[in-house]
Amino acid sequence: MFPAIVFLVATAHFAFIVYLLIGGFIAVRWRRTIWPYLVTVAWAATSALLHWESPLTSLEQWGRRQAGMLALPSTGFVAHYVTGVLYPESWADPVELAVFAVVTASLAVFVASGRRRCSGTEHDGLRRRA
Repeated sequence: MFPAIVFLVATAHFAFIVYLLIGGFIAVRWRRTIWPYLVTVAWAATSALLHWESPLTSLEQWGRRQAGMLALPSTGFVAHYVTGVLYPESWADPVELAVFAVVTASLAVFVASGRRRCSGTEHDGLRRRA
């Protein structure tokens, strides 16, 4: 049972990271999703700046202990599953900056799309044809 918990928590952690990267672009289409996305961004930024451990990391550590598995390194989830696996360890700072750039770009696109809607310059081809 505990290995399954570890798997589910790690999957949720990956989903959080993916949502951090694409959530702003999703909010361009489904505008109401901006609020959970802003919470996600705020949590990720605060946790990165203050070096807080994610509750998901704590839960995974607990599950690993219960399952008799090795603990995650003190550097956490990203260092264990992502850094050195998806990109070289020496790229950690540039990747962090790239994530920041993607999040900023998604928020800029969201704001710009809202301005287009308010100014009436965005056209809905389906509505015009109906």
